[in-house]
Amino acid sequence: MDLTTSEQRVLGCLLEKQRTTPDAYPLTLNTLRLACNQATNRDPVVDYDEQTIREALERLGRIRWTRYASGQGSRAPKYRHLLDETLGIAPDEQAVLAVLLLRGPQTPGELRARTERLHRFDGAEALQATLERLHERDLVRSAGRRPGQKEERWEHQLGGEDVGPGGAQREYGEEELPSWPPAAGAEPAPQPDNARLAALEEEVRELRAELAALRRAIDALGASPAA
Repeated sequence: MDLTTSEQRVLGCLLEKQRTTPDAYPLTLNTLRLACNQATNRDPVVDYDEQTIREALERLGRIRWTRYASGQGSRAPKYRHLLDETLGIAPDEQAVLAVLLLRGPQTPGELRARTERLHRFDGAEALQATLERLHERDLVRSAGRRPGQKEERWEHQLGGEDVGPGGAQREYGEEELPSWPPAAGAEPAPQPDNARLAALEEEVRELRAELAALRRAIDALGASPAA
C-alpha cells in the first residue's frame, strides 16, 4: 500500500468525520476539503484545492477504498470510505488508523487520548490489542522512541511522505501572521463565509473534546496506585 499524502489525508478525514460528525457524513467535496485543510488535529497543516481532493478520491475509488455515496435528493456529490467493507477493519481499528493518518507517528498514550472522540478504549491494554491486530495485517508498525520518551511510537503503513499535486504543505510560521494594527490604506481582511465559519466552529468542538479526553487521561494517571 503506497498512498500519496493527499490520499492519506482524504482517507483519514473520512474515517474521522464518520465518527465526529455523523449527521454530515458522507461528506461533500467542499466539506472534505475543509476537513483536510483544518489547522487543528492535523500534522502537517496543508492547503489542498478542490482538484487535489477530487483526484485523491478518484485514485482511492479505483482500489475500492472510497466511493461516491450521494442519495436521492442530494444537491451535492458526497463520498464515504469503504475500509470496513474492503479490508474488514473494525471501528476501534478505524479510529487508530484515522489518527495516525491525520497526525503522524504517536505513542500509545497519545493515541488513546486522541482517539477518544472516535472510539473509547477500555484501558491501555485494549488499545495495545488493537495496535497488535493492525500490526499483524501490516497496517501499522513501530516507529521507535523519541529521545526521552518511554513509550515507542506507532505509525501507519499506508504510504510515505510526499507532496502531491496542489498539495504543497502550508506550515504556519511567524512570518505568516498578519500585522496589527493594519497598515494605513490596507484592505480589510475578508470575512469568513458560512462554510468556513462552520468548519471553525467544528474545530473548536473537537479541541474541547480532545482537551476533555486529555484531562480524563491525566486524572486516571493520578488515580493509579503508586508502583
